[in-house]
Amino acid sequence: MDRIRIVGGEKLNGSIPISGAKNAALPLMIASLLTPDRLTLKNVPNLADVNLLARILRNHGVDLAVDGKRPGPAQHIGETFHLSARDIVDTVAPYEMVSRMRASFWVLGPLLARCGQAKVSLPGGCAIGTRPVDLHLMGLKELGAEIEIEAGYVLAKAKGGGLRGGRVVFPKVSVGATHNVLLASALARGETVIENAAREPEIGDVAECLVKMGAKIEGIGTSTLHIQGADRLEGAVHSVLADRIETGTFAMAVAATGGDVTLEGARPELLKTALDTLAKTGVEILTTNSGIRIKRNGHGIEPVSVETQPFPGFPTDLQAQFMALMTMSKGTSVIRETIFENRFMHVQELARLGADIQLHGDTATVKGVKGLTGAPVMATDLRASVSLVIAALMADGETMINRVYHLDRGFEQLEQKLSRCGAQIERLTG
Repeated sequence: MDRIRIVGGEKLNGSIPISGAKNAALPLMIASLLTPDRLTLKNVPNLADVNLLARILRNHGVDLAVDGKRPGPAQHIGETFHLSARDIVDTVAPYEMVSRMRASFWVLGPLLARCGQAKVSLPGGCAIGTRPVDLHLMGLKELGAEIEIEAGYVLAKAKGGGLRGGRVVFPKVSVGATHNVLLASALARGETVIENAAREPEIGDVAECLVKMGAKIEGIGTSTLHIQGADRLEGAVHSVLADRIETGTFAMAVAATGGDVTLEGARPELLKTALDTLAKTGVEILTTNSGIRIKRNGHGIEPVSVETQPFPGFPTDLQAQFMALMTMSKGTSVIRETIFENRFMHVQELARLGADIQLHGDTATVKGVKGLTGAPVMATDLRASVSLVIAALMADGETMINRVYHLDRGFEQLEQKLSRCGAQIERLTG
């Protein structure tokens, strides 16, 4: 397996291009199942998860052609995908595919809406918690689906040959369930109302694409969505929005190491709470014509406590990165994780570098230390992996990060982007 070697202690200076958001690209690709026409997606990041989903969609009958990156100064503009699902040849999503990436479970709604039936494997557990799919199934039942669970698979059928509009009230906010029901409702007969919908910008991006395809959607960006389903959706051209998690990750890396970096293409409105929190640590944050400029020179890191919340709150996907930053603060911070259980697995690896962190249930108390020291560490999941990168950039000496395939799932050209700004980082193959 590949490893990443980092020698810490270097400030970051320069510019980093922000890629398209993985968490928008995946459901946008799945939206191609809703139409026999071509869906063109621009600014798609080249990631392991994107490539895996492409294979899954091909299994359902989607033809996919990919244009490469553009030459010239805007090299961060990602790949262009042309997806055509003229004929759905298979409505089964098998376990060996769904088990490798939970987001592939979201094909359930579009397959059911387009074909009237679907057989999709239950995704099972994952490293950061169980993440059950009961809300997905509840929402689809409100649209008229008949659902049974058999031998680890969801067997879904639409009564009367198709889904119909309904009222879906989620008892708690769920990004995945909102995506699944939103996608399905775009082809359901009549109006669907989704209440307590997740408000993440990636959901808004998918909704905007569905509008281009012919669905009528009101309330985009709010917790109540009104969707008027279409008899047929058409092709469209849509550009994936900038990745707010990548933006926040690199912003915290600059805060951790010091320096001055412009995050090109970043959109500050997508992560206002995270940037406001970061500013409290003593970092200077400036909005520019090209993105966001992050500066920290000559002063220490102030301790700041934080609690993860659904959007527009502090993102759970930035919790591990912020914890890495707090390991070198000038005091004590408290970090509470309210979204996922088991999302503190990076704590023991940060401790190997010299961090002082105490866990109490869903809360971590981080006492800042004067210095971290490089050591071999093990990546456990996507966001935990990149928190180790941030800590390693601060640490004295060499850190070797093992199992970096997690990073490849969600960060495009991580080593290249950081090394361009002066980080001593390299990938060791095999």
